[in-house]
Parts: sequence; structure tokens; C-alpha cells
Amino acid sequence: MCGVFVAANFMAIMDTTIVNVALPAIGRDFAVDTSGLSSVNVGYLVALAVFIPVSGWLGNRFGTRRTALAALLLFTVASALCATAGSLEALTAYRVLQGVGGGLLAPVGMTMMLRAFPVAERLRAQQYVMLPTAVAPALGPVLGGWLVDTASWHWVFLVNLPVGVLALLFGAAVLPDFPGLGAPRFDVPGFVLAGGGLAAVLYALTGAPDRGWGSADTLVPLVGGVAFLAALVPWELRAGHPMIDLRVAEDHLFRTTQLVLLPTGAAFMGVLYLYPQFLQTDLGYDALHSGLATFPEALGMLTASQVVPRLHDRVGPRRLMVVGGAGAALVVVFLAILTTAPHPLALYPSMYLLGASVGLLFASAQNAAFVTVPPARTADATTLLNMQRQTAGAFGVALAGTLTASLVPAAGTGTAHADRIAFLTLAALCLGAAVLALRVSDRRVREAYDAAAPRPARAEPVRPGRAVPDAEPDPRP
Repeated sequence: MCGVFVAANFMAIMDTTIVNVALPAIGRDFAVDTSGLSSVNVGYLVALAVFIPVSGWLGNRFGTRRTALAALLLFTVASALCATAGSLEALTAYRVLQGVGGGLLAPVGMTMMLRAFPVAERLRAQQYVMLPTAVAPALGPVLGGWLVDTASWHWVFLVNLPVGVLALLFGAAVLPDFPGLGAPRFDVPGFVLAGGGLAAVLYALTGAPDRGWGSADTLVPLVGGVAFLAALVPWELRAGHPMIDLRVAEDHLFRTTQLVLLPTGAAFMGVLYLYPQFLQTDLGYDALHSGLATFPEALGMLTASQVVPRLHDRVGPRRLMVVGGAGAALVVVFLAILTTAPHPLALYPSMYLLGASVGLLFASAQNAAFVTVPPARTADATTLLNMQRQTAGAFGVALAGTLTASLVPAAGTGTAHADRIAFLTLAALCLGAAVLALRVSDRRVREAYDAAAPRPARAEPVRPGRAVPDAEPDPRP
């Protein structure tokens, strides 16, 4: 099951970065200016945002196995359609279908992982779960650049097909089913408020650096999206069958870890956006080599995912999260210094240390987030986690892009000054995450592990399609 989840999530995450390097080639083929290609990514992003909130309802209504396989099939078919698109309009429509599948894959797959592995074994599972989060964003530009240079832009979509087909076949053979609580009525107002609000906010954040924060195209969707999300809270708390049971956020440990992950995710995605541009603009790297210089970050995160299970019991998640946040802040400050006196030999170890620091925080926080969440509320918790992740990433990119775009004309001395200010701002977000991590309770995590200790080491395997009952009753009234 780990392999299916990793493969599916890997494709969905990598698709957010691999297409960027293919946009110039797509524009040449379709005779479209680069500025007119934004719909290719915006369509994917908006569809992703709309269907993240509905993933929990679909899992409860149809079961996690069928939902996951359907989402994987849709994503794979849409990838094939993207590769055959003959116009920008067709490509945009197929990217929307990809976004629908991608929006369902991560929350449903994470729900299955959390319910298949008891609390005591989740850290071992994290070693695999971290793989797409660590490698996919960094590999996307490298693989995309190589495919466009050696073949054509069509291959940035075709590369998904063998992975998707194998994951489908393997998943159909081995995935167990975790039935939901049942969803007799679709929460239409909750879907509109959650999906529409998240999509509007992400749309505004994604285009803000180019359109400007004061433009109507940014302010209207941003204010409207925030208003929708604010209205979502009282509606879902009163609804008889809520789209997302927000009462899962009453869990102090879950809520605190989400607050820690929010600035960390923003800073991490902001650095991944800013760093390649610094390499290309200031140091003269081409797209492929800037991607290769970014890749050590993925190796650092993978190293951290192997280290955390060995340190978790002795050190505790709080200390690991604090060290990870503070370490990331120091590395990003060092990157800011490098904008003044860049040294190529310092770039690779810096990105490795950044990945290792962020990996310490991510792995520890994601494990701690769910140790006290009952199985019946896992789908709601993973939905909120993925909504937070998308919003944090979009905000980090928007913040970095806005700072560089606004400071370059003001400085009048090139991009180095703007990059330095942007890096320092992102470092402050990492430091804020380290401070917030001090509120995480190691005691509650230990109590959850102690309570789970007498249980079997692994959920009882079942034949594919057979239902796996929850170990705890539904906490909803």
C-alpha cells in the first residue's frame, strides 16, 4: 500500500513543478505568448483546490479504495489527454481533469496510510510518505528540462503513464478498503464555501506577484475567498452532515502542529521558487543546472526521514521540530548572505542542510499531528492538512515573488538586494515555526504511544475490496 500511495502522490506533487519548464515550448507549438499560458497551471491549481475538501466525503460515501483508484485512473487518463492536446484550450481542460484527480489523491491516500498503520508504526511509514514531498518538487524542473530538451513537451505528461498504470494494477490487487461513516447527503453549501474559498485564495496568491496585490484581479478573489472560508466555520459546525468535520481542530496537538507547518511550508516553497531564479539571474545557471543545484534539498529531506524514527522516542517531537525550524532559518539566512558573495561550492551543502532541517520538522510534525486523532476523523484531518499545505505553498511563492518584483526597481542595483530581503523574510517564517513548535506537548505524544502499545503491531490484512473496520467508534454526536 505504501508503494501505491507514494507513486500516486509523487505524480500529483511533481506535476505542479514539471510543467513550468515546458511552458515556453508549449507556447511555441500553440503560437501563444508566455503570458497567455497561465491557464495551464491555474486550471490545474484551481481544480486541485476545489476537490481537496470533497475527498473526505467521497471516501466516506464510496470507501477509500474505490475513491483512491478512481482518482488515480482519472489523473492517469488526464495525463495521456494532456500529451495529445492540440490547442491551448484543450490542454487547459485536460489539466483541470488532472487537478480533480490530484486533489483527491493526497488526502485519500494519506487517510488510508494512517488507518492501516497503528500509532506505533506510523514513523516507519513516514520514511516512505516523505519521499514524494521531498523529491517530487525538486525533481520536476530537472526531469522536465531534460525531457523538453531531448524529446518534446508532450513527455512531461507521458512520463506519468507508466507510473500511473503500474500503481493502478498494483492498487487494484492489494489495496484494502476502509469504509467511511456513510455520507447520506452531500453538503452543497460546505462544498461551495470550502472549495470555492480555497480556489479563490490560491488563484489570488498565485497571480499576485504578476498582477499586483492592489489589482482587482487579486483583491476580489482574495477577499471573497477569505470570506467564504470564514463563513465555512460556523456552517460546518452546525451542519448535520458537514463536508469537513472541523471539530477535529479542537484537538490541541493537531491544531498546534498545523500552526507550525503553515509558516514552514510557506518558507520552504518560497525558497524553492526563489533559489533557482537567484541561480539563473545572478549566477548565470541554465534551467537544468539550477534544478540540479536544488536537488540536494531532496536528499536532505530523505536523510531526515530516516533519522527521525531513531530519535523520536529519545528526543521527542518538540525538540526535533524546534531544531528543524531553527536550522532551516539559519540556512536560509546563509543563502541571503550568499546573494552578496556567492560561492558555488557552498550552494550544494546549503540546500542539503535546508532539506534535512525542514525534513526534521515535517516528519516530526506530521506524525505528531495524527497520534491523538481518532480513526473516524482521519479523513477530516487529512483534508485540513492538505488544504493548509496548498495554501501555505501558494502564500510562500506569492510572498517571495512579490518581494523580488517590488524591491528590484526600488533598489536599482539588480536582483541581489531583493533576493536577500526575500530570503531573510522566509528565514523569519522558519524561526516563527520553531517558536510555535515550543507549544507541542511531548507528553501527549508519549501518552498516545503508550495507549497504542497493547494493540497489534499492524492492522489485520484483508483481501482487496474487503472492509477494514475502524478500531474506535465514531466520536461525532
